[in-house]
Amino acid sequence: MKAGTARRKLPFRVLARMLGRSFFLQASWSFERMQSLGALYVLAPALRFLYRGQDLEEAFRRHLVYFNTHPYMAPPLLGAVTALEEEQAQGADCAISAVEFRDMVMAPLAAIGDALFWGGLRPLAAVIALFFAFKGSLLAPLVFLVLFNLPHLWFRCAGLWRGYSRGLRLVETLQRLRLPDWALRAKEATVVLLGGLCAYLTLVCLKQEEIAAGWGLLFFPLVVLLGWLARKGVSNLLLILATLAVLLLAGLIV
Repeated sequence: MKAGTARRKLPFRVLARMLGRSFFLQASWSFERMQSLGALYVLAPALRFLYRGQDLEEAFRRHLVYFNTHPYMAPPLLGAVTALEEEQAQGADCAISAVEFRDMVMAPLAAIGDALFWGGLRPLAAVIALFFAFKGSLLAPLVFLVLFNLPHLWFRCAGLWRGYSRGLRLVETLQRLRLPDWALRAKEATVVLLGGLCAYLTLVCLKQEEIAAGWGLLFFPLVVLLGWLARKGVSNLLLILATLAVLLLAGLIV
């Protein structure tokens, strides 16, 4: 039997237990093997269903190796690993073992997850929530939690099933999703919204000081200059410190 042709037979209750356990992936860490114990904890229900006796011990032992990836990207990967273990248990001729597959894929998925969730989605959700916060709305924390948690919860739940159903073809599925592009779009949207928020706060401050809003346009050349210097490779930290110094000096003079 060729890899990818084995019939999927894990019951829903096993996959549900794996999904629930995936939320505890990082409950135990090791400097040597990182998330290894957590990954085995997630896989354990499936391994116990597929193997017995000495085969089960060997399955547990081969998964007690180094494992480290983004926690939200782990369910799809571990779902695919489960599919490969199932094919192996059914005697399929697998081109690559489950452990070899996860070792190859976990690092790219970690990078994608960091960019998408930590670097893209979380800042975007925070900036949107800031608009509610500056308006004095108590919904701001709820907005942040909903905007950030719904996408990653969907990715966990749907990802585990998709990984299990696709097996090795999970890589093709993730490529079609173009997740790095989504991460880039989220970062761009965050920058645009931050710019809008800064403009809004500037107008509010000018109104409180009873200054004509048109004076706020004086900041436009500064923004253009900072953007040009950033594109020329000037350190962002240096630009931030220089801007802070100019604003403090302006405040002292005024």
